[in-house]
Amino acid sequence: MNTSPSPAEPGKVFLVGAGPGDPELLTLKAARLLGTADVVLVDDLAGSEVLALCPQARVVHVGKRGGCQSTPQAFIEKLLVREALAGYRVVRLKGGDVSLFGRAGEEIAALEAAGIAFEIVPGVTAGLAAAAMLKSSLTHREHAHGVAFITAHGAEGAEIPWQALAQGALTLVVYMGVSRAASLQASLLAGGLRADTPVIAVENASRPNVRSVCTTVAAMTETFARHTLQSPAVLVIGEAMRERAMQLAACVAGAELVVADVRHVV
Repeated sequence: MNTSPSPAEPGKVFLVGAGPGDPELLTLKAARLLGTADVVLVDDLAGSEVLALCPQARVVHVGKRGGCQSTPQAFIEKLLVREALAGYRVVRLKGGDVSLFGRAGEEIAALEAAGIAFEIVPGVTAGLAAAAMLKSSLTHREHAHGVAFITAHGAEGAEIPWQALAQGALTLVVYMGVSRAASLQASLLAGGLRADTPVIAVENASRPNVRSVCTTVAAMTETFARHTLQSPAVLVIGEAMRERAMQLAACVAGAELVVADVRHVV
């Protein structure tokens, strides 16, 4: 394990997306940086196979998960600054993509305020991995002219423009929405989204234990509860999913359908 900074290279921070879980979806650059890091600050969603790429590094777990004890964001920022000022090459490893719901903005601000050099290395976000697992396109020439990536866990008091989103011919990809399914459902219906709009929830996208649950906006809260859907999961909502949802729902309600080693339930 490397315990001292390299005198030939100043400290630097790399904000790296670890992808959705499948280590083969990690980028080549991310793998290379992990192999040369002195310190890796890692989120909960980065798996052991990814961490196996940095045996030389000091690994610090700084995860944040809903309903669990979490590392304060301010502490993470101070740790990034401290390790970089000590001259270390620091990889800040985040699940999915760094720039989507990973609080990278606060970490960037802290690094810039301290005058620390940094780079951002993108990763595959769970919403894209979910679409790939479903063998579906998030956009469709006839049904969806764009995609909105949304978190159901915004800052306290933040207002999400559900009406505009519901009426915008968009596919909605909602992160961290399972625990707030009831309020999300109410907001979508109040915003004007049709009750029969398809919803496909993908749990553990790209991982061996991936599971998808097919429902509609009107039934999503009850369906998620019945199948005890767990985090991490993303919800893919919109008309672009209708054909795939109908295919998945071809099985008897409540039964399981095995397709390409992926478990689908309705």
